[in-house]
Amino acid sequence: MSANKQTVERYIDGFNKTDHEQILSCLTDDIEWTVFGWFQLSGKEAYDKEIENPGFTGRPRLTIHRMVEEDDVVMAEVGIEATTVDGELVRMVAGEVFVMRDALIEERRAYLIQLKENDYK
Repeated sequence: MSANKQTVERYIDGFNKTDHEQILSCLTDDIEWTVFGWFQLSGKEAYDKEIENPGFTGRPRLTIHRMVEEDDVVMAEVGIEATTVDGELVRMVAGEVFVMRDALIEERRAYLIQLKENDYK
């Protein structure tokens, strides 16, 4: 497995453990994070503040279903489950684009869809 894919796996593992240090160690200092339709931010400090969302409780469960890589871009299909503070289970899927520099994530672009009925809708 390439160094870039290993970094993405370590990054996702950090989210599953809510390990800020592990997550941030996978990022460049000038990280850009865009979740289309929701927000965009720049820099590790801003990123660190968004790792945990006050609307959710416990740890999210992220599963990489597949990854592909070309040059310095890794794309991942990710399944996400999280529990709101009201106890509701939220299921989502994401297409994640990770632009890499020196085996660190310099840009993350997320296309996120919430699933309400089944595994595709």
